[in-house]
Formats: sequence, C-alpha cells, structure tokens
Amino acid sequence: MTVHALVASLPDPDVLLARCRALALLDAILDADAPTHSFVSDWREGVGLAFMDNGSGDQYAVVFDASGVFLYGFDHESDATPWREFPRAHWPGLLDGLPLSLAHYPAAPEFQFDGFFDATVCVWREKDAEAWQCGQVEFGDDESDGSDWLFDLLTDGSTDAYVSFAEDYFERTIDRDAVAAILAREPLSQGTVTSLSSTADFEAVAVQARTLGYAVQDQPAV
Repeated sequence: MTVHALVASLPDPDVLLARCRALALLDAILDADAPTHSFVSDWREGVGLAFMDNGSGDQYAVVFDASGVFLYGFDHESDATPWREFPRAHWPGLLDGLPLSLAHYPAAPEFQFDGFFDATVCVWREKDAEAWQCGQVEFGDDESDGSDWLFDLLTDGSTDAYVSFAEDYFERTIDRDAVAAILAREPLSQGTVTSLSSTADFEAVAVQARTLGYAVQDQPAV
C-alpha cells in the first residue's frame, strides 16, 4: 500500500482525532516514560498534535487545526526516503497541491531534522473537504512509502489491531476488554487502568485522560 490507498482508508477527521487520543491514552498507561503514541492538545493555540515515534527511526504526526488536518509519515527504510540521494530530496510530487492553509506545517521546527522535513508520506484534508488528498506521487509495483504499515492503527481502529501491536511491542498479554473500553471512550476507571498496568499511577493517568477529553470515574473514598 502507498499513499494512494491510504487516502481511501483513513477515517473522517473526527474519528481520526478520537483514535489518536485513544492511542495516546493507552500508551500512557502501558509505558508512561516512553510512549510510542502521544497527543498534545495545545501544541499551538487551537491546534492539536498526534505523534508516533517507534524509537527505530520511523514516525508520523497528525496536526488538527481549524483549517483542516495535515498528516505525514517517515519510514526511514522506504523507497521514498529523502536519504536515498544527496542532497536530500522529497519523493517527486510529495507536497504538490498542499493548500496554503496547511502549507506552513512542513516547516514547523518540530518536524525538521537537520533543517529538512523528513517525510515519505503526506496527506491532508481541508475543513469541509469530502475526502483526503495527497500529492501527485507515483510508485512502481515494488516501491513503498511506508503507508503499508505506519498508519495501521489509525486506519483499522479496532481493539484487535491495538492488542496485536501492544502484545508484540511490550511482549506480554494485554487486557482486551480494557483496550476496548478506552477505544469506546468509556469513562476511565481505576480497574481499567490496573488491568492494563498494575504499576500505572491512576491519578497521573486521570489527569492526562481529562486533557484528552475522557470522563474519569470518581474513586471511592478510602
């Protein structure tokens, strides 16, 4: 799969936003010190940022603002990596057609590496647009830009997809019902948190959950 399949697989922005927040909360419970998925509600004024970093040189970011959504990914081993040549260069057409309302995001300092926007995949959707869009990129049958795996959890959105990811990443059994509860945006309970991690600080998780728009169940007085 390349970006052309990705634009047809991504959910609408409101669903995508909910999934990004859920992934951030799940990762905060399972690995508070180094979560793979994170979400910053106030990255810019009125702008939210979802970010994934797998610690192996691959990442993606999703920017949510009033003008629309800007998404990019970087697969350092893909055919489309800017590092395939020197000086670095984007895959032809990567940013073609990026609307002015979102065109400043590739230059954001947080998305720069050594003064360059490292990206192999770019997708966007302006406010009120009916579909996701990408540049006029072309790939051969055996070429990839990382879309075939970077965004699996965002396009799938299922409990099984996250459990499969987490059990492989953390190398332990993950409570499926607890994952399902968070993906369904049920009010967060201490039982749900404990089912995912017996060492998680519930109060700290509750603070983050509220910033992500989750309700938190009141805990009984001791």
